[in-house]
Amino acid sequence: MVPGMTTNGGHEPVFCTVVPPHVLDKLAQAEDPRLAGPARRTLQRDAYERTHRRLTTVLGAPAVPPPPGAEPGTPRRTVYDARHGTGLPGRKVRAEGEEPGKDATVNRAYAGLGATFELFLKAYARDSIDGGGLPLDATVHYDKEYNNAFWNGEQMVFGDGDGEIFLDFTIPIDVIGHELAHGVTQYTANLTYFGQPGALNESMSDVFGALIKQYTLGQTAAEADWLIGAGLLAPRVTGKALRSMKEPGTAYDDDVLGKDPQPATMDGYVRTGRDNGGVHINSGIPNHAFYLAATALGGHAWERAGQIWYDVLTGGELKAQALFADFATLTAAAAKARYGDGSEELRAVLKAWEQVGVRTL
Repeated sequence: MVPGMTTNGGHEPVFCTVVPPHVLDKLAQAEDPRLAGPARRTLQRDAYERTHRRLTTVLGAPAVPPPPGAEPGTPRRTVYDARHGTGLPGRKVRAEGEEPGKDATVNRAYAGLGATFELFLKAYARDSIDGGGLPLDATVHYDKEYNNAFWNGEQMVFGDGDGEIFLDFTIPIDVIGHELAHGVTQYTANLTYFGQPGALNESMSDVFGALIKQYTLGQTAAEADWLIGAGLLAPRVTGKALRSMKEPGTAYDDDVLGKDPQPATMDGYVRTGRDNGGVHINSGIPNHAFYLAATALGGHAWERAGQIWYDVLTGGELKAQALFADFATLTAAAAKARYGDGSEELRAVLKAWEQVGVRTL
């Protein structure tokens, strides 16, 4: 287990990817080998990394302490280049404080790590993803035509995409934030990566990924597009992003990728054994609840709605096996504790969960 990580529920850190298996499965069945080949290789690589993560967890992952003399509240970023191999972390190409180089992918990764660090520090007084100044490491140019990005419990990894369906995975800043937020969940509630708790795990990453994008752009809830992965899909794809928090199920509808399967309410909840019980699919329900609460409150979503969600994630009462109703109940309690009984914030949270069909206990 990663030293310093919560042992809530005794669950190991998980290998989390931004592109769900059902999307890659669909691509792998394409008749065009230019589409199917990279998807199949990505699925194989993801399976290997997932198994490798379990083994290193069992054997004990190395601690990653802040460097000597590190100032609290300052990022410690390092970007590595895998040079299209799979050895991690790769060759160091940019350290904290160094000027941008010619590689735009390296520069985007560095900036995304910084934006994520800044949101958690400025909005929630959290020093890095573990709350204790954890260095932020990222590897770019991972493998060849690798159609994913992942958090492996210790660092971020980005593929370049195949250029046919997916572009460079450092392009959307919310993808960077999404994966790093898995680290925040790992160090706090450590939500089990299966079924409803797994969907909550994915949703927390979408929520904070969206907030990082909005914070960086200075957008209000009304101005934001509420898309996850906008700019990631290649021009040939009929779609605008991987997921939509505003309108789950509408992010893409493509001949090759199929149709976005996310439900917006419990009426559409998908029961499946694939994708760890549909963690990337059913996350649309809590995603939509957050969107509804944030837009009802208006202003900057990270300030009130985001604060409530952060309070629940880090408050110690969210169990590893929490269901949607458990999480909804805790958000109501957090809104009441922070803003008061009968507050606008509490009303917005309760109405949002009611609209998506999740009852508070």
